[in-house]
Amino acid sequence: MMDFDIENGSSPTPPPQKASVKKYGVVEPISYAGPTEADIHRNAMLEKLLRDSGVYEGEEETARREEVLRRLDQIIKDWVKLLTRQKGYVETMVEEANGIVRTFGSYRLGVHGPNADIDTLCIGPSYVTREHDFFVILHDILFEMEEVSDLQPVDDAHVPVMKFKFQGVSIDLLYASVSLRIVPEDLDISHNSVLYNIDEKTVRSLNGCRVADQILKLVPNVENFRTTLRCLKFWAKRRGVYSNVMGFLGGVNWALLVAQVCQLYPNALPSMLVSRFFRVYTHWRWPNPVMLCPIEEDDLGFNVWDPRKWARDRTHLMPIITPAYPCMNSSYNVSASTLRVIVEQFHFGNKVCEDIELNKANWSALFEPCLFFESYKNYLQVDIVAADAGNLLSWRGWVESRLRLLTLKIERDTGGMLQCHPFPNKYVDTSKPCSHCAYFMGLQRQPGVKVQENQQFDIRGTVDGFKQEVNNYAHWRPGMDIFLSHVRRRELPSYIFPQGYRRQRSLRRTPTKTSNGDAQESGSPSSERRSRRKHDDAPTVDTGPGRLKKQASVSPQKPQIVGPVIQDLTSEASSLSLSIYTHRCIHTFFYLKRILSELLSFYLLYCIVLSTVSNCAEGCNGVRGWNKYRISSAPAIRLSLELTT
Repeated sequence: MMDFDIENGSSPTPPPQKASVKKYGVVEPISYAGPTEADIHRNAMLEKLLRDSGVYEGEEETARREEVLRRLDQIIKDWVKLLTRQKGYVETMVEEANGIVRTFGSYRLGVHGPNADIDTLCIGPSYVTREHDFFVILHDILFEMEEVSDLQPVDDAHVPVMKFKFQGVSIDLLYASVSLRIVPEDLDISHNSVLYNIDEKTVRSLNGCRVADQILKLVPNVENFRTTLRCLKFWAKRRGVYSNVMGFLGGVNWALLVAQVCQLYPNALPSMLVSRFFRVYTHWRWPNPVMLCPIEEDDLGFNVWDPRKWARDRTHLMPIITPAYPCMNSSYNVSASTLRVIVEQFHFGNKVCEDIELNKANWSALFEPCLFFESYKNYLQVDIVAADAGNLLSWRGWVESRLRLLTLKIERDTGGMLQCHPFPNKYVDTSKPCSHCAYFMGLQRQPGVKVQENQQFDIRGTVDGFKQEVNNYAHWRPGMDIFLSHVRRRELPSYIFPQGYRRQRSLRRTPTKTSNGDAQESGSPSSERRSRRKHDDAPTVDTGPGRLKKQASVSPQKPQIVGPVIQDLTSEASSLSLSIYTHRCIHTFFYLKRILSELLSFYLLYCIVLSTVSNCAEGCNGVRGWNKYRISSAPAIRLSLELTT
């Protein structure tokens, strides 16, 4: 049978025996077609690549996880009995007191990889509280245990969580107090009755388990779903679009997207589902929602996602709705910037999968890493520092959660003319004695919009406002700080590259101006690299007061001050030369000018090295010394670039 043609809108292929086929999802399947011999071969090659890539954990680690969960479950049961006795209940009640541990997320779905954390939910009786009993008493019990390390309570999070490592296995532990005096071991939390008389935080804590259970019930073939989801998660991480906190998609988002494709192609193998995944979502018309089942209403009074009723829901750009009551948008963090990047990567995946089906490419081409640091001419570097590694852990988590707001503010304050591409990977310079890490955002003008030549974007006010907001962190400690700076591609620090140095690039000819409407190719890595050369007209961005010494910063509506002046002087010199000197003299003039410019660059580079050596001699004593290094070197680099570009 033929598959459904999304572009032409043809009708779905009818099933052989429609009456006997179980329906999944809110729409009829696109195709009931099974695999061909070629599909079976491609599926075997895909599974081999996944195994060779290390996305599966070994049997020894699996056994260790099971042992950790067994120990954690016993700790929870003992903790509940202890609290029951302390609260004065009779001995019979103490004996019957119980708490249970359930898993959710990638572990519950069966798609976790090596060294992945385990999302767990502790369910306790109504008299065991979250604020004191969980975050104080249980915290103290875990703190005293030798098997537990890196204990970090986050009680003020949207979903309160306790993070720690148990025998080296990372655990995220939530707590839900249900309206029961005794929690049965076989409690069915998928039933809505478990939501009676509980608060919003408890509902959100229970939601992870309820959603995971529903997903597994709503897919036609669980094993095919798991293999496909492993593949897409691996792909998303390689392509830089796996991060819910940064405004991309997280684990539950990818699971819901894959589950819908499984519903649309119930008899397809993982290799077919991966290809259909990109075909479906390349042509998906956002913000039409992705739903695995109809949105359920209930008398419990919790708000469900409904753009007809709630104004906030109408602002969501990429709604992916959870299947468990109360249904909510799991991808509310997605912004215009990140949606643009996600869709671009869907197009890339679709093009590669088309080539794979035509035997023009193999599966490894799909998992080529994103060449982020070759994609843009300008970047925003965000350095996060703290006095020690412990403080950096919490401080980094807070700053990371706010970075998506920075992208929104930059695009808002520049009228959408300056686009941001946040990259979810963090980078650490191990040569620095202070605790720090760095994130990067790619910056470019909005394609197709005509702007003044050499126009600058003054985002200092946006950056200052962001820093002020971030520094209002409730758990701020001395030494916690954040630095934002505009860097060009050639200024990127060496520690962000795998081998500690940039890839060698061939000498490029003087770039010619392209029209603003040029479309970037998406597809093979070679086409990606070719498209990177179209950013030579990238914007100049001013992010700090140090830039004022080199060139006046103006907003997009104001004319530039220095650039046109330099161009006028050059024009006058050329005109004068043409009237007095011969063509040979003109050639000599520009040659000498280039030599002088290079000599000036070497002199400024010498000043930078001298300043750096001086700072290193003084010693980088914690955050203050690292800050001195950053401030002393950045202005010199900027001055050199302005004079030699």
